[in-house]
Amino acid sequence: MKDYIEERVLELAKYIIETKTTVRQTAAKFRVSKSTVHKDVTERLQEINPALAHEVKLVLENNKAERHLRGGMATREKYRIAKEK
Repeated sequence: MKDYIEERVLELAKYIIETKTTVRQTAAKFRVSKSTVHKDVTERLQEINPALAHEVKLVLENNKAERHLRGGMATREKYRIAKEK
């Protein structure tokens, strides 16, 4: 694996752990695709640093468990704003 890819993988992983962000938010921050972030933190990170990969996995699982709540909040906010107009 090329050095710049390893650096990116570690940087993405540390960012996700520190900020508890989603794959989508991380991709936007680092200006890469969601697919790249996902592949980096699920596959490549496992080869580089299995312990760090486990920490990232816990954050991603938590985000997945909460996504229906975030979707509901977004919908509620959408209609609240529409009602105020």
